[in-house]
Amino acid sequence: MRHSHRRDLVIGSAAAGLFLLAHGDGMAQAQEGARVIPWTDQPPPVPPPLASVARNLTSWENLDSWITPTDRFFEVGHYGWPEIDPASWQLAIEGHVDAPDRLSLAELKARPRQEVTFTLECSGNHGLPFLVSAIGNARWAGTSLAEVLRQAGIRDGAKEVVFFGADRSEEVLRAGTPIELRFETNFARSMSVEDAMNPANMLCYEMNGQTLPSAHGAPVRLVAPGWYGIANVKWLQRIVVSETRFLNRFMARDYVTVRERRQGDQTMISETSVGPQLLKSAPARVLSAAGSHRIEGMAWGPTPIAAVEVRIDDGPWMRAALVGEDGGAFAWRFWRLDWQAQPGEHRITSRAIDTEGHVQPAMDDPVIAGKRTYWESNGQVTRAVRIG
Repeated sequence: MRHSHRRDLVIGSAAAGLFLLAHGDGMAQAQEGARVIPWTDQPPPVPPPLASVARNLTSWENLDSWITPTDRFFEVGHYGWPEIDPASWQLAIEGHVDAPDRLSLAELKARPRQEVTFTLECSGNHGLPFLVSAIGNARWAGTSLAEVLRQAGIRDGAKEVVFFGADRSEEVLRAGTPIELRFETNFARSMSVEDAMNPANMLCYEMNGQTLPSAHGAPVRLVAPGWYGIANVKWLQRIVVSETRFLNRFMARDYVTVRERRQGDQTMISETSVGPQLLKSAPARVLSAAGSHRIEGMAWGPTPIAAVEVRIDDGPWMRAALVGEDGGAFAWRFWRLDWQAQPGEHRITSRAIDTEGHVQPAMDDPVIAGKRTYWESNGQVTRAVRIG
C-alpha cells in the first residue's frame, strides 16, 4: 500500500527539462535516474460544469521547462472557443479617437514586431480545489498596442480602453424575478488609458515562435504583461476608446474580489475588479536521487523576484537558490532547495520576496484570510509529500 501511494516517477532524458535547464549539462549525468515523488494532495478533476471553461491544466510535477510548451499551456474560454478565418479578420479601432481604423492581420504584421516572455496566470489559480495549475510561461510576439492607439489619436477626456473578443454568449440578470433580463453580449474587459498605453502591451499573433493557436485567441489577442489572464482578451475583434467607465459581467459582477475587514465593531466590505498580478510562488515537485532530495518550484509577480524561502512542516524558513534563466520582470523564476528529508509525511510551503521587499502573504494574513472570493489567491502555497 505504501509503495503504490508513492508512485515514484523516473525522469528520463525527455522529462528532465527543468533539472537540465536549472542546473546545466554538468548535473544531467549526476542526476540520471532521479525520481519525481508526486504530491499526495493531488487536486480533484475539474467538475463537469466547468470542464468546458478550464482545459488542459498541467500538474505541477510536469511543469518541467522554463517555457511552457504551447500544447501543454492551460486554456480558459468563458464564451466558448470561436474559430476565426485569419484572411477575413479585421480589428476595429473605434470610439473617442480622431482616426477610427480597421486593421487586417497582414497590416498588423507589417508593423514593428515586439516580443516578451510573460508568465500568464488565471486569477482563480489556487482559489479553487481543482484549479491549482492554471499558469504557464510563454514567448509572445506581436505589435505595440500603444502605437496603434497613438496612431488612432486618443482624444482628450478619454478614460478607458475596452477590448472586445469575438466570443459571445447570453447573459441573464436578476434571473427568476419579474425584471429578469436576457441579452447576447461579447466578452470584454477594459483598462485605463494610462494602463493601455504601457509599451509592454501588444496585439499578439505569435506564441512560442509559432502562429497563435485558436485555443489561445487567434488570430490576435491582447497580451498585457503583468496582468492576470482575464485582462489578456482573446479573439480580439474591437478596441473602443471610451469617455466613461465600462461595466459588464467581467468588470463589475464577476472577477470581482470581495474582502472584509474589521473596523472597530463593524465589518467593512470592499469589492475590487481583478487587476494586475500579485506576488506568488509555489513548490512544483520533489526530486529524489541517490538518497538525496531536492525541492523545485517557481516564483513570479509584478516586480522582479529577489528571493524565495521554503519551510518544511513547522520548521524555520530556509533560503532557496534562484536558478535557471532570468527572463525579465514578467517571467517566472525557478528555484531549488536541497533537502535532507526524513521518512514520513511532510508539508512544504514557499514564499516569494520581491526586490521592493514585499513578501508573499501567509494564508492567515488578513489580506488573504479576509478574502471571500477565490480570485487573486496569492497566499503561500503548501503541498504534501510522503518520503520513504
